[in-house]
Amino acid sequence: MKARDIMTKDPRVVTPETPVQEAARLMKSEDTGVLPVVDAESSRRLVGVITDRDIAIRVVGEGMSSAQVRDAMSPSVKSCRPDDAIKDVLQVMSDAQVRRLPIVDDGGIVVGIVSQADVVREADGKKVERTIEAISEPTA
Repeated sequence: MKARDIMTKDPRVVTPETPVQEAARLMKSEDTGVLPVVDAESSRRLVGVITDRDIAIRVVGEGMSSAQVRDAMSPSVKSCRPDDAIKDVLQVMSDAQVRRLPIVDDGGIVVGIVSQADVVREADGKKVERTIEAISEPTA
């Protein structure tokens, strides 16, 4: 099984200039906790991700009254390709300790996203169990 088989295709995206409040509204309407951040909506080249936790910690927790996605996003983000095997996606998620992983084409264009829940529904139970444990390990 490949990433393309379980990924959510063409996820909604934001740019670094998007107001954080708009990103939060989009997360609510799309029922997601993460949005890929792209250099421009027309190009969709991945430059980071923003999560609901990023917003809570980096914007709300810091008392910012207005912020752009660039103020809260994580710029260094791991990704996989649509043809990557699920076991490889699990390994990247485990190594990076992330629950969601953008899927990009050879040009770095966002084409999908795989979540921990997508993997749980479709993949081998033991490998998923080990991955969830690795993702949840506290960092030093």
